[in-house]
Amino acid sequence: MSFITESQLRNQRRSLKSSYTTLNESLNSFKGENSLFKTKIFLSHKHDERNYLEGAISFLKSYGVDIYVDWLDDGMPKTTSGRTAGRIKQKIKDNHKFILLATERAISSKWCNWELGLGDAAKYINHIAILPIKEDYSDFSGSEYLEIYPYIFNVDYYQYFKGNYRTKGTYVVFPSINGYDKVVPISEWLNNRN
Repeated sequence: MSFITESQLRNQRRSLKSSYTTLNESLNSFKGENSLFKTKIFLSHKHDERNYLEGAISFLKSYGVDIYVDWLDDGMPKTTSGRTAGRIKQKIKDNHKFILLATERAISSKWCNWELGLGDAAKYINHIAILPIKEDYSDFSGSEYLEIYPYIFNVDYYQYFKGNYRTKGTYVVFPSINGYDKVVPISEWLNNRN
């Protein structure tokens, strides 16, 4: 069982690079697709961590979803202002899901924490998740408040996890409520927009 590591995201990034020249081209190529029936995700992230972002986008795109990244939004103001905050707030509401790409630096970012608070209000608990990214060979040590959110987790091989045997794959693990652990495959979670 494991959180997604930096190495795994670098590998995802390499696969993205082999298919697309740049991250912008990758995301823009999906604009022309019919996205009426696709789940749309607001991906909160630290802007200067594009190496993680590219891998996360490649990973999530493999499930056939649309991803909103604020700095690729043509309607976003050129300089950060109150209008920027208003646009981000609306986009969080408009998208079906909210995922925080939770690196140590993103967790300490004022903007990411503000977005997480908005995501909490708009999406809690069924449509929000943390994608914790840990440094290779270290434990993820986020802030305690993150424990109230579902998180995305890899099961590396068929094993007993959270009360049941699970096949290898990626799951969304909900916080334990009244001793009950809810774990769903990420594809099921992404397809549930209700």
